[in-house]
Amino acid sequence: MTLIDLRSDTVTLPTPAMREAMANAPVGDDVYGEDPTVNALQEEAAAMLGKEAGLFVTSGTQGNLTAVLAHCARGDEMILAKKSHIFQYEVASAAAYGGVQPNTLDLNPDGTMSLDEIRRAIRGNNAHYPVTRLIALENTQGGAWGAPLSADYIRQVSAIAKEHNLKLHIDGARLFNASAALGTPVNQLAEHADSVTFCLSKGLSAPVGSVLVGSKEFIARAHKIRKSFGGGMRQAGVIAAAGLIALREMSGWDRLREDHDNARILAEGIAALPYIEIDLSRVRTNMIFFSLTPDAPISIEALSAGMKAHGVLANPSSVLDRQMRMVTHYWFKRDSIPVVLDVMRAVLTGVPLTETVVK
Repeated sequence: MTLIDLRSDTVTLPTPAMREAMANAPVGDDVYGEDPTVNALQEEAAAMLGKEAGLFVTSGTQGNLTAVLAHCARGDEMILAKKSHIFQYEVASAAAYGGVQPNTLDLNPDGTMSLDEIRRAIRGNNAHYPVTRLIALENTQGGAWGAPLSADYIRQVSAIAKEHNLKLHIDGARLFNASAALGTPVNQLAEHADSVTFCLSKGLSAPVGSVLVGSKEFIARAHKIRKSFGGGMRQAGVIAAAGLIALREMSGWDRLREDHDNARILAEGIAALPYIEIDLSRVRTNMIFFSLTPDAPISIEALSAGMKAHGVLANPSSVLDRQMRMVTHYWFKRDSIPVVLDVMRAVLTGVPLTETVVK
């Protein structure tokens, strides 16, 4: 059985070009700053995003935590969304390791936090309050169906941060998807942020790693913090080489828009299935979220299990809301869409599969 994996874009495998680059990468000791491939990745990433310097990290979570701790001291507070990845899915690491308190705000349907709510969340000069030090955004915003945040919105948040002497960090795990969806160069989405992380291992298809970018001074602090987490890698060029291919060959708008188009076509097909609730206006990048109707004959867990039995992998994103997420990526091709829809229809209705399903 050929598996079709829509659980996340983290399931992407390295391309043949990446595997070749990894096998032949020149390497050195990165803790000494002597790995030429790591250095090239950091420099190219920083240049692409319009920043002075970059730091190769093992994951987006490590990059975000490193950034938060480079901006904040123990007892400081950061403002971020309740549905942000940093708050929901990073094991409370900023609080656990940095003593940084989150002040969480609601998300608007377009993935933004209200500018007025951000202003109201900033602490005044009072002995009872923690010091507000940081605002964190996420682009694309996974808690809002993968919504891309515009450069204009980021500029407005940055203006609030500067007015109050705060820093702005962007968790840009899928920043290149946002760039492709908006038709905005990625450096413009990063321009007004003090620091940005982005993942190499999601839509860009590298096997591992993220990059954190910012000023030279900021990256110097972040480098030391990364070391304290055990993030000092030695001959890391063997994985950084795949990251260079990801930047050079997988980050273009045409490449990523193919994933977005596949998500749209798949979502339109899902909308035509029975027992499905989906808002097609919110399918803007490579993420699809849908729910089962109250009269659906099976649970969301049963739908996931039934699809898996037929070689289609997708996980519930909320059992309580009977919701499922699918994420398209480089290794999900358009000819798989009819297969996914046929499997879903069969599991939802009990009608036998058609011959379109690959055995």
